[in-house]
Amino acid sequence: MVKKYGELYLEGRKLLSETWDAQTASLTARNLLCGISGKRYEQIVDQREHYASQEVCDGFFNGVERVMSGEPLAYILGQWDFYGMTLVVDRNVLIPRDDTCAVTELAIQKALFLQTAPRILDLCTGSGCIGLAIANRVKDARITLADVSPGAMAVAKQNIKLQKLSARVSCVKADALQSPPAFLGKFDMIVSNPPYVTGQEMQQLDRSVRDFEPHLALYGGEDGLDFYRSIAKNYVQALKSGGFLCFEFGMGQGDAVCSILEENGYTILERSRDYNDRERAVLAQHGREDD
Repeated sequence: MVKKYGELYLEGRKLLSETWDAQTASLTARNLLCGISGKRYEQIVDQREHYASQEVCDGFFNGVERVMSGEPLAYILGQWDFYGMTLVVDRNVLIPRDDTCAVTELAIQKALFLQTAPRILDLCTGSGCIGLAIANRVKDARITLADVSPGAMAVAKQNIKLQKLSARVSCVKADALQSPPAFLGKFDMIVSNPPYVTGQEMQQLDRSVRDFEPHLALYGGEDGLDFYRSIAKNYVQALKSGGFLCFEFGMGQGDAVCSILEENGYTILERSRDYNDRERAVLAQHGREDD
């Protein structure tokens, strides 16, 4: 049975209100209806008395059921917004979060002052969100997106095309827990949001993360620091002299990550916070340009 857009929204909001607070239910119903119908919110409001197609009605209520089962909205819609971009996402990659804007902005601010046409590696790239954001802001940067997961690489390649950045952005397979492949060459900067969830935290994850997002992109070893140790030690081979390394890290991990960097010959240049005022990212330099 077909329904008007206004009716779909109200019924969806009512169903979602059984699980969530009114504000979250309203926002989720709105975003789901926009995503399923392909209409902007303003269009939905203007056409609230218009009947939606059967396909939209079925898709909307199927989406509501999936959301109520705990599945993240981003996977239902197959896309998510990050740093002014709309990116393809699926269950092979983490959903880009506002937390990651901290490391993204830190990397962009440094990249803007690097030499002409800097080479930048986004390691553990997932959807490619960090590297693509840098490419969009730093117009002469040459970006390499790297991940060990074939599924993540497929998503990242889709996003390169979607952002029309194929001329300056490439995607390769590389394992952050191993030494970098020789073909990568040398980079002016490496930026990474590696897996950093601890063994204990993996047992306490919210259902929407635990049951749907890829554990390969979450688990960072028992203390959450395995990837930082490996990248700081092994990927210096892929840095030019005086090159920079920019990490995102989890809550409370800042001091430990900085210690790992210093033990491997890096100098800490800046530590930054996310939008919730939680320390979230660090920029470090290996060696000195005048060494």
